[in-house]
Amino acid sequence: MQIFPIRPFNPPGDIPALRQQVRDLVARHESRWQLETRANPWFSFDAEFSKALGAAGLLAMNWPKAYGGHERTMLERYVVLEELLALGAPAGLHWIADRQTGPLLIRYGTEAQKRKYLPGMARGEIYACIGLSEPNAGSDLASVRTSARRTPEGWRVNGQKVWTSGAHRSHAALTLVRTEEGSERHAGLSQLMIDLDTPGVTVRPIVDMTGSHHFNEIFFDDALIPLDALVGTEGNGWKQVTAELALERSGPERYLSSHMLLVALIDAIGPDPEPGIAQLIGRLTAELWTLRQMSMSTAAKLDAGEDPVVEAAIVKDLGNAYEQALPRLVQAAVDADLAAKSDLSRLLVWLLVQSPSYSLRGGTPEVLRGIIAKGLGLR
Repeated sequence: MQIFPIRPFNPPGDIPALRQQVRDLVARHESRWQLETRANPWFSFDAEFSKALGAAGLLAMNWPKAYGGHERTMLERYVVLEELLALGAPAGLHWIADRQTGPLLIRYGTEAQKRKYLPGMARGEIYACIGLSEPNAGSDLASVRTSARRTPEGWRVNGQKVWTSGAHRSHAALTLVRTEEGSERHAGLSQLMIDLDTPGVTVRPIVDMTGSHHFNEIFFDDALIPLDALVGTEGNGWKQVTAELALERSGPERYLSSHMLLVALIDAIGPDPEPGIAQLIGRLTAELWTLRQMSMSTAAKLDAGEDPVVEAAIVKDLGNAYEQALPRLVQAAVDADLAAKSDLSRLLVWLLVQSPSYSLRGGTPEVLRGIIAKGLGLR
């Protein structure tokens, strides 16, 4: 049984020129970015840079032109993402809209929803977040209790979401809610596109140990949401959201979040490392290259219209393990002064604190391994 069949990654066009276009754009903006900002780039924010990407045609790359897109391939978009992450370019403002919310609206949204949100997302001016996780549910996404009751005036929404990345900077939240009273688990779930400036919607920050703010709680207190905010079919929310997660789980962000530390290690050690450090660099580079091939293969399957749910879960599980292990391995191998001001020390301190949260993003290891086991017929 072939657990992870590899599909060739063959993007069309002049890929070296595309990579250079991204590098040139980053070079024009990077002087104002702090080193720590670049350590976890898809959770860092720069509105000017997001707009510059939109103006350069590097957002909404594979969306229809009618909604501000450029009708390029998903594989070309992958190349752009890889370059942005490898260079530590802060892309958090537009990330969710470009990766998930926009494509889901293209697939399931009404024409009015597409016209309202997509062109601004393509310009890097409208940002979105995903309202999934809830308190007291742990990793069980199907335990949604946020309710939306249909009334003549609109949907009355009550409940709470937690760990919502970027909600404090977003304009709208694509929110999974229970629209069928008394339903359980996967039944009775729907998605609403909720504007976050709606009365009754409150966003509160969750500040992590580094003082960073990218996670949030969202509270819905009898918020009245227009009936036309329903995305797709009422009751079809579980199917819609699980299809969306394949896009989230398998991209280059699943193995490049700690990449700047590996670059800093190689720069600090120089061309003649002692054998133990050379072995560590070789190991980390080999694992990175393997994850890259797996991630690119999954992207190629998505581009071909396949549904690589198991492969996406494998990429995220292995990628998170790699990203979280990298700073610990560097700390064990290098006698770094954590109070020093070198790039290596600053990045190491930052990632030692930040990296444990990486496995919370897009599904915990337990959830992912359950998906993998089910897909392989082991449960």
